[in-house]
Amino acid sequence: MKEEVEKALNELRPFLQADGGDLELVEVTEDGVVKVRLTGACGSCPFSQMTLKMGVEQALKKMVPSVKEVVAL
Repeated sequence: MKEEVEKALNELRPFLQADGGDLELVEVTEDGVVKVRLTGACGSCPFSQMTLKMGVEQALKKMVPSVKEVVAL
């Protein structure tokens, strides 16, 4: 599943990078939790949690149905 998640994140990265941010995949747990580290502008943005939950998490769930949640470390 980690490879699927990484592939999906690579498709989403250009949207984050367009605003000066990015994310790094830290871990994918067996129960479907994807752990990421927000970097660049995303690391200090007050809207980063909204972007993570409403953008990244929703897209990942559609692209990789076994994903249950995305959390930032």
